[in-house]
Amino acid sequence: MNPFDFITQTLRIAVPYLFAASGGLVAERAGIVSLTLEGFMLSGAFSATLGSYYSGSAVIGVLAGAAGGLLFGLLHGIATVRFRADQVVSGIAVNLLVIGLTQVILMLLFDSSSNSPRVEGFQAGLSGFGDPLVWMGLASVPVVAFLLYRTPFGLRIQAAGEHPEAAASVGINVRFVRYVAVAISGVLAGLGGVYLALDQHQFTNNMTAGRGFIAIAAVIFGRWNPWLAGGACLLFATAETLQIQLQGVGGIPSQFIGMIPYVLTIVALAGLMGRAVAPAALGRAED
Repeated sequence: MNPFDFITQTLRIAVPYLFAASGGLVAERAGIVSLTLEGFMLSGAFSATLGSYYSGSAVIGVLAGAAGGLLFGLLHGIATVRFRADQVVSGIAVNLLVIGLTQVILMLLFDSSSNSPRVEGFQAGLSGFGDPLVWMGLASVPVVAFLLYRTPFGLRIQAAGEHPEAAASVGINVRFVRYVAVAISGVLAGLGGVYLALDQHQFTNNMTAGRGFIAIAAVIFGRWNPWLAGGACLLFATAETLQIQLQGVGGIPSQFIGMIPYVLTIVALAGLMGRAVAPAALGRAED
């Protein structure tokens, strides 16, 4: 593969990571732990498949996928903000709920436990860059950076994640800010799942394959900074592209090749432990 093809493939592979990491970063900067990214992505992928299948329109699929991510984002928000549930437990519960729910509905609607019928997607062309979701994914990082650092609401998000009591003392509704932040997280991560489903023109069981967890690793590796998190997503996407290219090389067991992105994730996080400083109120319910 020539360098241009390697770069374009890396950017396309990075799209779901960029969507999910951008969403997770918004929620975590507001103080909400984002272990739910895997579930948000899977719900977005499944909802997009249903929307595209029954409407015959990829655009409707995108809207349905965003709505699916939003729904489970609000569910996580209600559990953690309204009822003050443990955010890690709630995140795991949402992930398990989405995995089970998609399998059940897949069987009920399509009589299959593994995949859906083929659905409409976008005409990619230009090495995949004709797909508007690719450009949206690449734009998600600067958009989130602008939101956090250049808007009043972004400052409120940061205040809710660092000093919620101080924010409340000056009239900021911390609960509302956290609801909105986790809703944004659900929509963005859901769009990451939408890209996977429409790019493959179908939904397959557990098709996110741990991408949500790698995205949250990118947020931590990027020290909760959108630009650094975006760079981490590109790094992990490069490792995945390398993994794909090495699959045709003889003499290397396929199991070791498949481990490359996950080993890189572990090494990156292990090297950062003790140096990355999370938002001060991350995981702490607002009093």
